Amino acid sequence: MPWVRIDALLASRGFGSRKEVLALIKSGAVTINGQRALKGGQKFNDESAAVTINGTAVDLREHAYLMLHKPKGCVCAARDPRAETVMALIPEPLRRRGLFPAGRLDKDTTGLLLITDDGALAHRLLSPRRHVEKVYLAALKLPAREEDAAAFAAGMRLPAQEGRPPEDCLPARLELLPGNRARVVLHEGKYHQVKRMFRALGNEVTQLHRERFGPLALDESLAAGECRALTEAEIAALKNA
Repeated sequence: MPWVRIDALLASRGFGSRKEVLALIKSGAVTINGQRALKGGQKFNDESAAVTINGTAVDLREHAYLMLHKPKGCVCAARDPRAETVMALIPEPLRRRGLFPAGRLDKDTTGLLLITDDGALAHRLLSPRRHVEKVYLAALKLPAREEDAAAFAAGMRLPAQEGRPPEDCLPARLELLPGNRARVVLHEGKYHQVKRMFRALGNEVTQLHRERFGPLALDESLAAGECRALTEAEIAALKNA
């Protein structure tokens, strides 16, 4: 880590403006390696430095990476004047960092969503050329059939719909599950793709849940609406995807 000012670091990590951060420092709320920070211009460059605010550790990494269990009813956008967004579920200090959802899930789709401020990584993961795998669990109006799995595997042509022209889909995997359920594995992310694929085969998706995005699997301990920071191993796996 290069030499950094404590006030600049905390402001960049979403803990307020420089003025607000200076007030925190003056109140004695900020420590560096267990010692109270004395002034905003105090610098440090120890990569193992531990910074806290009111006893809570501050993440010193340049970028933030969060796993969110998206619930129904919120949209995948940084802001939306007409609906609640997934960003309302993120702790306030992190929202100030300029985080955004990496990719989109429909408003009524639940499951794994990556939230970050690492634009370069998000671009790589979402690039159509990368074919990063996405895994969904779908509840259906009718049971999926073996011929549906064959159609998915062959690559489908989606008819024109909602003002969109016909689209060709890459081959995908459809795993038939007990009851009216199926698991879908895609390597692309077209608009409402899973729902449109089943609709083209005369079926209807009644619930859709994303279980995995690339190497990242949804933490089953997260309730809908909850999030957590990614581990170093998870971040490394995403960067290698």
